[in-house]
This record gives sequence, structure tokens and C-alpha cells, in this order.
Amino acid sequence: MDSQCPAPFPAGFADTVRSQFPLLQQNPDLVYLDSAASSQKPQYVLDTEQAFYTSSYANVHRGSYALASAATEAFENARTAVAAFLNVASDEIVFTRGTTEAINLVAHSWGSTLRPGDEILVSTLEHHANIVPWQLLAQRSGAVIRPIPLDQAGQIDLAAFHSLLGPRTRLLAITQAANATGTRPPLAAMIAAAHAAGALVLVDGAQGVAHGKPDLAALGADFYAFSGHKLFGPTGIGVLFGRRDLLAHMPPWQGGGEMIASVSFAGSSFAAPPQRFEAGTPPIAQAVGLAAALRWLGTLDADALAAHEAFLHSRLEHGLQQLRGVRILAGNTPRAPITALHFDKAHAFDVAQLLDARQIAVRVGQHCAQPLLAHFGISSSLRISLAAYNTPDDVDRCLAALDETLDILA
Repeated sequence: MDSQCPAPFPAGFADTVRSQFPLLQQNPDLVYLDSAASSQKPQYVLDTEQAFYTSSYANVHRGSYALASAATEAFENARTAVAAFLNVASDEIVFTRGTTEAINLVAHSWGSTLRPGDEILVSTLEHHANIVPWQLLAQRSGAVIRPIPLDQAGQIDLAAFHSLLGPRTRLLAITQAANATGTRPPLAAMIAAAHAAGALVLVDGAQGVAHGKPDLAALGADFYAFSGHKLFGPTGIGVLFGRRDLLAHMPPWQGGGEMIASVSFAGSSFAAPPQRFEAGTPPIAQAVGLAAALRWLGTLDADALAAHEAFLHSRLEHGLQQLRGVRILAGNTPRAPITALHFDKAHAFDVAQLLDARQIAVRVGQHCAQPLLAHFGISSSLRISLAAYNTPDDVDRCLAALDETLDILA
């Protein structure tokens, strides 16, 4: 298929990156286009986590022997690495199982301060993990959820957003990049407006974190959540950033070991953050693996990576525009390298199955974003998501397979 996009920059970038991912090396015919769901893992991350298990593993914080001290140091060094990556302080980093748990932590702990009539603004772009916890909180507290609508293009309706802000607004819950379409809302302007109204802001960074290093000190979010497995790291590890002053006044969410200062049957007192929110044995090896993923990501030239992803995304969408009966959802909005498709004469599930037969892995369904798909008047879509290890050949194979598939299904 003819593509009039410029040559990739720099030449060979993707091949160099791809060579570091064993799953892709062992499956050379696989075109993996589902990184928004979960990214593949470089050898360095796998080796680091295995080395920790085989040479340095012990439980953390409470052991008095050398191995436990070394494990504790590795775990806390991981916290420091995440804090540096986000440009915040180490004691503002809470380790969780993932973005979903991080958001639920805020909803249960900070959310315990809400009273009937308090309002939470939630955008229509959100993953269900940034909708349902607030709905459950509203049921418990009597707070009110105010959905922020989208404009015709699929971007935040800023006029509607500003009209929803008011004296009862306590929180804005907003994504950094939409899970289903990749749309990037105007975060800086929305955060500034929410703060001016006296509200806090929680940003779901699950999709945005992998496509440009976030500077939370500059962004100004009060809470920020992401998952390690979407950032070339392990599953089972996530991060909640919370402003130190907010965390200090938030009650524990879960009780048990590690989060206490003292316990008696007369009452218990609790550790300072972040330990207050890390009950039980934490994801130790996964935190070490996440720190390794951040170190690995730091070896890549950030400008080259951004240029490479932009090139691939442009090449993909230029090719898609040549196909009949293909609609790119929110195609005119600023987006992460995620493309969501709807087909005039084919069902997304049928297209995905035929692509899978050609070893092209894409995501199809509701993408945990039913309100967003409802905005477009559809119940499912096919999502193509790109990452550092994808190549121009991946894009071209996907486009050719889509062309053939749509002919078959027409």
C-alpha cells in the first residue's frame, strides 16, 4: 500500500528497540498492536526482576538481617526512581497493584471527607476505572457525579466543563490520554480552572505515562495514577502520587501489617504516608522491575522516541484514510499513538479475528469505556495502539491485512 509519509527518524530506531524484547524476537511474524492494554517487556526488566528473586529476595522493612535490609533498600530505591521520573518527592509515592487500585484508594480514603451534595466532575473520555469508584463513593456519601460532555469531534467540551464548575465541586477526575481513542484533553487549562474553583484534580495517567515523561510538578495535579505493565514493567505494580499535605490528612484504606505505628485493643495509630497506604507485604519484586523499566526507558532518546511514535501514527492513519468504510474515532483531536476504528460494513470483532489469523494483535470491544463509545453512537470498536518497538513494517502489514479483510467482509 502506498504511503506518502516521510521516512522514519531516526532510521533503525525501532529495530534497535525491538531487538531487546524477547517475546517479539521469539515471534518474528507477530505484529503486536495492543500496547495500550499491556506493553511487552524488555530483556533488561526481565533479567532485573529474576536477579532480585534469585539473589536478593526477602520481605522488606521488618527484617533485621542483611538480606532483608538489601531487599528493603532495593524496594525503597524503586520508590525514589519513580519519584524522580515524575519529578515529585519520594514520600508522595504510594505503591499499589495498578491504576485501578490507586484510584479506588483515593475514592475510599480522601473520599471519606465528602458530604451530601458535594460534586465530582468526571469526563466522558474516562476508563471505567475512573468512573465506577466515584459512582460507588457517591452512593456511600451522597455526593453527586457530574459528567463532562464531549464536543462533536470527541474532545472535552470546555464550555460545558466551565459551566459545571461551581462552589460544590470537590474533585475533577480526568484522563491524561483516553484509553479508547487516545484523545488528550487540555489538562493544563482544566487543572488550572478546577483549582481556581477550589477543587482537587486526579489524573489517570495509565495511557499517557508511556508517551512522554510526565512532570507532575509542572502539571499541578493533586493525584496521579499509573500502572507499571503499560510502561514496559511488570504486572501487579502501580503508582499513586498524592500531594504530601493531602496524604498526611487521609485515613488508611486497608488495615494490617506495615501501615501501623502501634496496635492495642484500646486503639491503633498509623504510620505516616506512604506506608499508611501500603498494608501487607507490598509488590516488592514488581517495584524493582518497575524501576528497571524506568531505567531502560531512560536509555532511549526521548525526542527520537516521540518522533518515531508520531511517524508510525501518521503512517497508520494516512493509510487508513485510503480505505473505504473506515472511520477513525476522534481523529481530529490531539491523541497519544492510539487509533480507534469503526467500520461501515463490517463488525469490529470479525475484523479482529481475521487480523489475528494473520498474526496481527489488536484490541476489540468496549475498551472499558462504554460512555465514550455511546457518545459516538456505537457499542464496540477496534483499537490499534503503538509503542517504541513497533516498526513501519508492522504498520504496513496491518494496513494491507485490513484492506484484504474489509474486501472479504464487504
